[in-house]
Amino acid sequence: MADKQISLPAKLINGGIAGLIGVTCVFPIDLAKTRLQNQQNGQRMYSSLSDCLIKTIRSEGYFGMYRGAAVNLTLVTPEKAIKLAANDFFRHHLSKDGKKLTLLKEMLAGCGAGTCQVIVTTPMEMLKIQLQDAGRIAAQKKLMAQQAQISSSPAAAAAEPAMERHPTATQITRELLRSKGIAGLYKGLGATLLRDVPFSIVYFPLFANLNKLGQKDPNVKAPFYVSFLSGCVAGSTAAVAVNPCDVIKTRLQSLQRGVNEDTYSGILDCTKKIWQREGPTAFFKGAYCRALVIAPLFGIAQVVYFVGIAEFLLDMLPKHRA
Repeated sequence: MADKQISLPAKLINGGIAGLIGVTCVFPIDLAKTRLQNQQNGQRMYSSLSDCLIKTIRSEGYFGMYRGAAVNLTLVTPEKAIKLAANDFFRHHLSKDGKKLTLLKEMLAGCGAGTCQVIVTTPMEMLKIQLQDAGRIAAQKKLMAQQAQISSSPAAAAAEPAMERHPTATQITRELLRSKGIAGLYKGLGATLLRDVPFSIVYFPLFANLNKLGQKDPNVKAPFYVSFLSGCVAGSTAAVAVNPCDVIKTRLQSLQRGVNEDTYSGILDCTKKIWQREGPTAFFKGAYCRALVIAPLFGIAQVVYFVGIAEFLLDMLPKHRA
């Protein structure tokens, strides 16, 4: 089936709307994923997704689950717009001969989309991870201080410790630009590519082929629920497949470390230390959280994108002007 051509503004708006809706729905799970991935053996603050969310609400309040959401909501519009529009762009140019796209060409289109999106994804993830993980580090320091006080003076441990102020995205950005320049915001670029390119190579061909199963006519779009389910299945499958790369990326981009936690000099060093000190299962920390985040996120994204909300809005503009 030749894909119906949608204007570039419509693609960008559709991608942006999809990203905003998706992030709002699943951000607390994404925060839990980051905290679970970053904690290392011997310094475990959380035992599961539910344990992480319950402890976050108790220590930081309900809105603590949305720490870092503002960064995502600001940058997810261009990120998702670039990803979805780039995939369409590459699919269109790879199918100019009028023939059905082969699996290899679908994978190449996904590869191009994943490569393009890291322009926005890397700084977005860099800032988001610092904000999401600040609560875990603060809670760990508080626990260690309480344990030290109990061992030295039980009476002193009863005193409430001073509330630690968390840095804002603006403060982190300014400090990174001041100390390291623009490269500071792109720390972990290689690891982000290592995650997002394979993700797109798996996701887009899988979604396209699953979505086709729900099409009764090759020239008619699949029902919205088929696009939603296809996005969920393809997204969760791709998310789990590249989770080891996501763990490495999260560890490399974290600027602050908990007590006695490892630091890493690069992708190979990070991979080696995780394997040796935490075992191979550590590469799948937060995998089910990531699947729970990506499944609805991309399901919603594909529904919005394929339904074409932006096309309707853009078509209405001339009528309002008239």
